[in-house]
Amino acid sequence: MKAIHQLATFQNIIAQYPSDQPLSRFLAAFYRQNKQMGSKDRRIASRLLYNYFRLGNILKEESPQQRLIVAEFLVNNQPNSFLNHFKPEWDELVHLPLTEKIKIVEEQFPAFHLADVFPFSDHLTSVLDPPAFYLSFFIQPDLYIRIKRGQEKGIINLVTDAGINFKIINQQTLAFPNGTKLDQLIADKGIYEVQDISSQKVGTYFKPNKWDKWWDCCAASGGKSLLLHDEQPDIKLLVTDNRESILENLKERFALAGIRNYQLKILDLTLNQDQYLHDYVFDGIIYDAPCSGSGTWGRTPEMIAQFADHKIKFFTELQRKIAINVVKHLKPGKPIIYITCSVFKEENEEQVAWLVKTFDLEVESQELIKGYQAKADTMFVARLLKR
Repeated sequence: MKAIHQLATFQNIIAQYPSDQPLSRFLAAFYRQNKQMGSKDRRIASRLLYNYFRLGNILKEESPQQRLIVAEFLVNNQPNSFLNHFKPEWDELVHLPLTEKIKIVEEQFPAFHLADVFPFSDHLTSVLDPPAFYLSFFIQPDLYIRIKRGQEKGIINLVTDAGINFKIINQQTLAFPNGTKLDQLIADKGIYEVQDISSQKVGTYFKPNKWDKWWDCCAASGGKSLLLHDEQPDIKLLVTDNRESILENLKERFALAGIRNYQLKILDLTLNQDQYLHDYVFDGIIYDAPCSGSGTWGRTPEMIAQFADHKIKFFTELQRKIAINVVKHLKPGKPIIYITCSVFKEENEEQVAWLVKTFDLEVESQELIKGYQAKADTMFVARLLKR
């Protein structure tokens, strides 16, 4: 039977999966080693695995098979062969609203508690709506793109002619079902960026002026810098990170976007870097802090099982070490934009309170961008001014 084979494949993969690496990376390697699996088999196996991890700690005392059946019922809204075989009565109800399906599961499994999907609720920021946040883990996030200015009409015509399902969010932003293969349709990779809508909204906090000097201090692959440059192409930009490989990715993205006038340095900002930055002062700093990433776990639900409370303290201490070596390079009266993709109060508003007190900063504005309401990542951003 098809469903029996799907279950056996799931069990084989889950038994081999090490809990210390991203599921996407492991699956890519697993599929390369098992080339006998067709594209449909790989697609179904990936769906089962990601749906399984979306349960978080829900019904953790049940067998993996039982938990997988529950996950398939809650996450999917179309009948499928797996659910039809193992729980045909649920397969007939799979189209129901999520809240109604949860009631059905609760009747059969009294130990089902929605809050168990996210076992770190004590750390949630107070402005978040916990029930809505918990429910979002059973909803696949969308794929968002930001279109280069002037290319909007061309891309919209392309995806329309190709019959691809999409939504127009604003003039530069489109949303697609997760897994949409745009790279096979749009040959010119420099005319759009895959970037979550919440990450795009962070850009409204930058407000750069012409000829400003800005520093993206934890630039990673440059997503925030691309936003900044799109808003004001005439800025003078320094990008730094402590990972050479990821800065290579940044250079490729900048080249595709036509950005050439910038400086790049490999710096470990947990250490004093005055020997390299002694004469640098900036009109703006983007501090996209290394963090738990808890606001993005709707895309990487395996992280729920991999995370532990003590890691929050690790990240908050890391964020403070970096801040000590960054804020001193900000001009008085100018902004530092503090960003996380976290839902933890320790990394967000409590960290802002520490920044304000330690460096004599002033909160101009701050916000939790509630991506869980929009099939997107949840992020935190604060615009802080140096007194």
